[in-house]
Amino acid sequence: MSERAAPFYCPYCGDEDLRPSEAAEGGHGAWECAACSRAFQLKFLGLLAQGLKRSDSGGAQI
Repeated sequence: MSERAAPFYCPYCGDEDLRPSEAAEGGHGAWECAACSRAFQLKFLGLLAQGLKRSDSGGAQI
């Protein structure tokens, strides 16, 4: 199995100075941002059964 993917930027401030963190519960998928001093955790929830459904109107209804 391949190695887990890493985030490219912080979801809070957008900075790219991220480091793996062991502080979160379980320690898996946890990251620390050196720029904004926030910690966050990534988790894969699963695949959608039908895939992503989009409307043809693009969200605009007249």
